Amino acid sequence: QVQLVQSGGGLVQAGGSLRLSCAASRSIFRINAMGWYRQAPGKERELVAAITSGGDTNYADSMKGRFTISSDYAKNTVYLQMDNLKPEDTAVYYCNVNSTYSRYWGKGTQVTVSS
Repeated sequence: QVQLVQSGGGLVQAGGSLRLSCAASRSIFRINAMGWYRQAPGKERELVAAITSGGDTNYADSMKGRFTISSDYAKNTVYLQMDNLKPEDTAVYYCNVNSTYSRYWGKGTQVTVSS
């Protein structure tokens, strides 16, 4: 059973930075894309950013210019660098891996941005 192990997150003041990491517990074959989602209290889970195996990236509009997604497909690892954080970025962040055969989710990590 593949597990996605997340690290990073925590409490930061507005304007600060955090870096999230997500690594698969074992190799995943035929990964099409890896990404990050988030869910704030009382809201639906939303896409933050995604990166394909070809290196194409996609960001939610509110994260463009502030967040950067990167990956190491050889290590089945994806990162999210978050800069200029805002209180509205407070949420639980989940990593996601989509392969040809399945979809995997991390357990989530809390990011809290204080004003």
